[in-house]
Amino acid sequence: MLQLIAPDIEHLNGYLAALRQGWSSDNLRPEATQEEIDAIERDPGAFVTEQDDRDGNRELITLPDGRQVPRLPGYHRWLWDGEFCGVIGFRWQPGTTDLPPYCLGHIGFSVVPWKQRRGYGTRALQLMLPEAWDHNMPFVELTCDDTNLGSRKVIEANGGEVFEMFDKPESYGGALSRRYRVHNPR
Repeated sequence: MLQLIAPDIEHLNGYLAALRQGWSSDNLRPEATQEEIDAIERDPGAFVTEQDDRDGNRELITLPDGRQVPRLPGYHRWLWDGEFCGVIGFRWQPGTTDLPPYCLGHIGFSVVPWKQRRGYGTRALQLMLPEAWDHNMPFVELTCDDTNLGSRKVIEANGGEVFEMFDKPESYGGALSRRYRVHNPR
């Protein structure tokens, strides 16, 4: 049974093994995989701690085009079914649903290829949404490429409704994309 777990040292080897098998938590910056491996090897405890930054106080983040911008408050959860299955993250700006232009959505997720098509993305998003609602969000936004049928199904299965079609900036892949909103039922 799939569950979301807070990143920890006990489960870190599964995350690291997935990175070494070619999976990436960042589909826009392939070089981020090696950066993460290096960070884990350098200081595993610091890497785990950095997965939860609810104040947005960590270092700047590097965008696909190389620009550095402020980090939003946010945190990650690892998908776990007895072994590492992927990651889901939530980020926000306190007091508003607005996101800066460099942040395409409140929630992002990635399932390792060898665990896809098992409903894990759908279940992970279902489990993450109540955490977003705990931050008094009236809705969350998620984006995916128009051609990404898997992500579209995950988001739509969780109540996501398309409210905008847009072309992502080239630095984010330049693809025709869908912006969804999932509304808080509370």
